[in-house]
Amino acid sequence: MLAQTDFLTERDGQPVAVENADGRSAVVLVCEHASLRLPEAVGTLGLSDDALSSHIAWDPGALAVSRLMSKSLDATLIYQRFSRLVYDCNRPPESPAAMRDVSEVFRIPGNENLSEQEKVARTQALYFPFQNRIRDELEARASRGQPAVLVTVHSFTPVYFGKPREVEIGILHDTDSRLADRMLAAAADTSLYRVERNEPYGPADGVTHTLELHALPNGLLNVMIEVRNDLIEDEVGQGVVADFLIGLLRESLQQPE
Repeated sequence: MLAQTDFLTERDGQPVAVENADGRSAVVLVCEHASLRLPEAVGTLGLSDDALSSHIAWDPGALAVSRLMSKSLDATLIYQRFSRLVYDCNRPPESPAAMRDVSEVFRIPGNENLSEQEKVARTQALYFPFQNRIRDELEARASRGQPAVLVTVHSFTPVYFGKPREVEIGILHDTDSRLADRMLAAAADTSLYRVERNEPYGPADGVTHTLELHALPNGLLNVMIEVRNDLIEDEVGQGVVADFLIGLLRESLQQPE
């Protein structure tokens, strides 16, 4: 049985997927923008194939990197199975960015003039099951005394509104910078990537919603990772980036509070 409204069909399947549910690591990996898939109910949203395969629809390479990290760390991975064009699960329902009608230079006809009923249907079908699954995982860990560290994984486009981005990996945080501070210190001497704090986005851009919702109220170590997507276009790049991030996390989590 589908755990949401009839917005999703049986053929669509569940909105959220979990891999390595019994992972022993304290790390819980989350990938909000893992997929470019669209539910049957929205068709193509009026977009071209090129637009639907571009970064506006998903975070290319983010799920592949997350899976490599999950396997190496023995970490549970939770990810969204549908495109952020339908609902961006890293935004609360009241945010205009949750269901954008424009993304960068692309109009999204299928998101224009949505009724309140349509917005509620998407929110109930996609946002709540996803965020509730993260909540349930963290609560279950707390009840059995298993530590939890929340790590969200994203990718970003090398060129945004025509402007090249020099940063290659961003280590993002909200008001709790403990884990980000350690990871940035661990990366300080690297020559492999240009690593920066709260770039190319930061909390002022509204990108830390999942961390705010689950980690901050519970005092959990947390971080949001952004990787420039040209670095993770293929398996080689994905493996190198994953190994780098795994190293940063392992070194950082070994440090005492």
